[in-house]
Amino acid sequence: MRPYRILLADDHVLFRQGVKSLLEKDKDLEVAGEADDGIKLLDLLKKVTTDMVILDVSMPNLRGLEAAREIKIVAPGVKILILSMHRDRGYVQSAISAGVEGYLLKEDADTELFAAIEQIRQEGRYLSPLLHDVLVDELFRSTCKEGSAVRDEPLSLREREVLKLIAEGRTNREISVFLSISIRTVENHRASITRKLNIKSTASLTKYAIEKGYTLPTR
Repeated sequence: MRPYRILLADDHVLFRQGVKSLLEKDKDLEVAGEADDGIKLLDLLKKVTTDMVILDVSMPNLRGLEAAREIKIVAPGVKILILSMHRDRGYVQSAISAGVEGYLLKEDADTELFAAIEQIRQEGRYLSPLLHDVLVDELFRSTCKEGSAVRDEPLSLREREVLKLIAEGRTNREISVFLSISIRTVENHRASITRKLNIKSTASLTKYAIEKGYTLPTR
């Protein structure tokens, strides 16, 4: 029987290495690859076979929740475990709405990581013990309908990348350089975004991006 293959995605190298070392202690588990941002994770997912992705919420370029949504579209059979420092209800609810099977707090990882993996592996769902006083099964039930709406996302992955950068205040030229595409292509994507969402102002586009979890509000 082959090992259960896992991809790790976290922009903190030392933490990622710590999780990898922990997983390698179990001969039934295998780390199939690592990524430090959401875009690299999606590229890696095309190249390797994996059973589960363990990823952080806050990553550069493409955030964890947006990567989770895309994974559920392109590889719906892959299980997702969020490993995050955020215990806020909004983060957890957004993660479950994105279709993930589990949410584990990093402070619980040393004692609960294997339990989380095994429970999800057996077709279950997992919630970090420290979150049980905030969220219980009701959260999964209440967000079930929202989860089905993920497939109705009107924007393509590239358009969501462009929208995220718009919301971060990037100019068309900066977006062009960042994504290695022409300014004309950026303009076309922006026109498509405004048409699909029926939103024209940058402020309203930014608000939409924050509400969808594509980017965090600036402080």
